Amino acid sequence: MSVRPDNRLDDAPMTPVGCGACGAQVLVRKSSWEQTSIQWNADSMSKCQARKAVPRFSRGAGVGSGPGSELLLCGELRTSIEDAARGGRLSVLDEI
Repeated sequence: MSVRPDNRLDDAPMTPVGCGACGAQVLVRKSSWEQTSIQWNADSMSKCQARKAVPRFSRGAGVGSGPGSELLLCGELRTSIEDAARGGRLSVLDEI
């Protein structure tokens, strides 16, 4: 069985977006207003978690129970991504 390559990023690469609350920078690809892909790295996770006044991360329910089945969610980052999309700094692919 062959694995089909995922070449979606060839036409629409991920865009850096910074969180307005903590400064964490993640890579984002917004396929539609309902679907957003976020790529975290160790630095962005550390910055997000360092704000101890209110817990930043919550575990969202992913599909399945194996590795990668949990989603890291942050309300402030979500707002920053939505603001970037509304402001034209992040493309929403189904509108191009």
